[in-house]
Amino acid sequence: MADPRGFLKHTERETPVRRPVELRLLDWKEVYKDFDKPTLETQASRCMDCGVPFCHNGCPLGNLIPEWNDLVYRKQWDAGMDRLHATNNFPEFTGRLCPAPCEAACVLGINQPAVTIKQVERELIEDAWGEGTVVPIMPSIKTGKKVAIVGSGPAGLAAAQQLTRAGHDVTVFERADRIGGLMRYGIPEFKMEKDIIDRRLAQMAAEGTVFRAGVNVGVDVTVEQLRGDFDAVILCNGSTIGRDLPIPGREFDGIHQAMEYLPQANRAASGEVVEGQITAEGKHVVIIGGGDTGADCLGTALRQGAEQVHQFEIMPRPPVTRAESTPWPTYPLMYRVSSAHEEGGERVFSVNTEEFTGENGKVTTLKASEVMMKGGRFEKVEGSDFELKADLVLLAMGFVGPERGDLLDELGATYDARGNVARGDDFGADGLPGVFVAGDAGRGQSLIVWAIAEGRAAAAGADAYLMGSTQLPSPITPTTVAQR
Repeated sequence: MADPRGFLKHTERETPVRRPVELRLLDWKEVYKDFDKPTLETQASRCMDCGVPFCHNGCPLGNLIPEWNDLVYRKQWDAGMDRLHATNNFPEFTGRLCPAPCEAACVLGINQPAVTIKQVERELIEDAWGEGTVVPIMPSIKTGKKVAIVGSGPAGLAAAQQLTRAGHDVTVFERADRIGGLMRYGIPEFKMEKDIIDRRLAQMAAEGTVFRAGVNVGVDVTVEQLRGDFDAVILCNGSTIGRDLPIPGREFDGIHQAMEYLPQANRAASGEVVEGQITAEGKHVVIIGGGDTGADCLGTALRQGAEQVHQFEIMPRPPVTRAESTPWPTYPLMYRVSSAHEEGGERVFSVNTEEFTGENGKVTTLKASEVMMKGGRFEKVEGSDFELKADLVLLAMGFVGPERGDLLDELGATYDARGNVARGDDFGADGLPGVFVAGDAGRGQSLIVWAIAEGRAAAAGADAYLMGSTQLPSPITPTTVAQR
C-alpha cells in the first residue's frame, strides 16, 4: 500500500490548475497546466489500506488502482504503468475523458475528498510516453484467423488491440476519413488534443492492426464480403442517432444536432477548411441539453466568438454535495462545473423548450417555460413562459441507438427493448454466429471506460469463438452484463 498515514497527513485533494479563462479561449489547446511529480506522489500516498477497495467496483475496467497508487508513491513509475496497462489499453483517453466513477467509490471519499485516481492514471501514462516505454507488443503466435471490427471508437480500438496481440489478423473499418470515432470528431481539442490518439494508433499499426478509414461497411464493403472475408466480426459502430426535439418550428435553418456541429469545429481546429461550417461566431446560441455534450458545445461556441450562450437543462439543478438518492459508493448526483462552464455562458435548469420561431426560414427565437417534477412527470409552471433570441440552436440531448440500414439490417441484427443490438453474455449478437457487439451499439450511450471494457470483453468472446477457448482477460462477466 502507499503511506499508511498518508490520508491523515495529506487531507487536501490537489488537482491540476486550469489555464486562465481569458487565455484558453484564444486557442484549442487542453485547458490544464502540467502537474509535477512530487505533488502527484504525495496525492498517491493518500490511497488507504482499505479492507475492500470499492474503487475496483466503481471502475468498469477493474483497474488495479491501489497497486499503482502505491507504486507511484514509491517512485516506481514503470511498474505502476505495467499495472495500469494490464487492465486498460488506453489510460491516456480515460485519464482525460472518464468522469472517474472510481473516485466516487473511493473509501476515503466517505468523509474526505477522494484520492486523485484519475490524475495519477493520466500522469502515469504521460510519463511512460515521455520516457519512450510505450512500445509495440508483438504477438508471439499468428493464428491465421481474420477479424473485422466496424467502428474505431474506444470499444473498437480496445477490441482490435487485444485481438491483434492474441495473434489474429485484425482490420478496423471506419466510415469517417480518419480513425478515432467520436474521440476524433466528437470530443473538442480543449478536452483531448488529437495527437494523443495518433500516437496510440501508431503503436497499434506497428503491432499489426490494419486501419481502413473512409470505408462505409454495408456500402463500400458489402455484408456478404464482410462475412466471406473474415472469420469473426465485432460491431463497434456506436449509438449515433441523436435524440431530436419534434416541436413546432423544428424545420427552421439554424437548428442542428450537436454531432453536426462539433465534428466541423474539430476539423476546423485541426486546420481543415470546412465548407459551409456551422459556426457560433457573433450569434446568440442556445444549447438544449445539460450533459457533457452540451458542455462541449458551450466551450466550442465560446471559442468561436459567440455573442451569447445559454445551456438549457430540463432537470432541476442538482445539489452542491452528493444527493441522498445516490449514496456512496454510487456515482453521485451533484452540481458539477466543467472547464467550459467556467468560461462563460448561462446555465438554465428546470426549463422546457416549447416552440421555435423564425423569419425567412431561419430560427430567430425560441419559446420556453419553467417546469417542475410532480409524480415523476414534468409539469409546466404557470406564468413562467419566456422567449429567448436564438440564431443557433444545438440539440445535445443524448443518443437513442445505433443506425440501422445497410449494415445492421443486412446482417440480420435484432434489437433489444431499448433499440440497441441484441447480444448474449459472450457479447455475441443474437442469432448471428461469429458476430459480436461492443460499446454503445449494444449497451446504449455510455462512458468511455465502459466502451473500453466492452471492447476487451468482446475480444475475449471472439477469441474463444475462433480458438475454442481464450486467455484474454474480460473485465465484464455474464453477471455484470445482466446487471448493467
